[in-house]
Amino acid sequence: MRIACWQATCAPGGVPAFLEALESVARRAADGGAALLVTPEMSVGGYPLSAAALAEAREPATGRHSAAVARIARESGVAIVHGWPEAAGSVVHNTAAVTSPTGRLLAYRKGHLYGPQERALFAPGSDGVVQARFGGFTVGLLICYDVEFPEAVRAHALAGTDLLVVPTALMRPWDFVARVVVPARAFENGLFLVYTNWSGDRDGLGFCGLTRVVGPDGAVLAAAGDGEELLFADIDPARVLAARSRTTYLQDRRPELYEPAP
Repeated sequence: MRIACWQATCAPGGVPAFLEALESVARRAADGGAALLVTPEMSVGGYPLSAAALAEAREPATGRHSAAVARIARESGVAIVHGWPEAAGSVVHNTAAVTSPTGRLLAYRKGHLYGPQERALFAPGSDGVVQARFGGFTVGLLICYDVEFPEAVRAHALAGTDLLVVPTALMRPWDFVARVVVPARAFENGLFLVYTNWSGDRDGLGFCGLTRVVGPDGAVLAAAGDGEELLFADIDPARVLAARSRTTYLQDRRPELYEPAP
């Protein structure tokens, strides 16, 4: 399966500009043979997380912006991962979803919120592992800071995820997360990891780019720099089986040693 990652520039324009750009990028992804297009964290609305941007992008799981993304997926023939502030009753979640050309496959609410600003804006999700089958893979979702918790990625691996998609909004000076942590997570769990970031500077925030697709052996299959880019990578589920047969962390675990003492 071929994956496309849109490392978008974080720029003004609001939701209409994003959806217009997404339509063009989805066509380019389709022309490049991609079955799945991954966008950054909170791609509908974007950063910074201002009150105005959140108010414009905030909607329930079946809102009009998600309907527009579904239309783009259907017309392009490409499944799309997008993120938005999901209104759920009296709270808002930082949510990402995978929408195929035939409809939504899964959605995930960010479980690990980063810093006081994010905790003030969002309620944490409570579902550690969400999965769906697509393109011969068991696809799972995490968002940004989630991937920095080894337990979160290991839970996916133990549940059978072999393609973990992580929309992110990684800023400088934490470049090492993309360069070091992300390949390590892929290697230690024997899965493909797709980490798609913003690029550019806006209102005092500097996004470092460094989008990458990492194989289950920790090898970086495709990597972006710090500018806007549409990145492609080909992945094969056979590589997961091969990696897990060579590096047997999952089989060699001894959970009884990790349990807290009574």
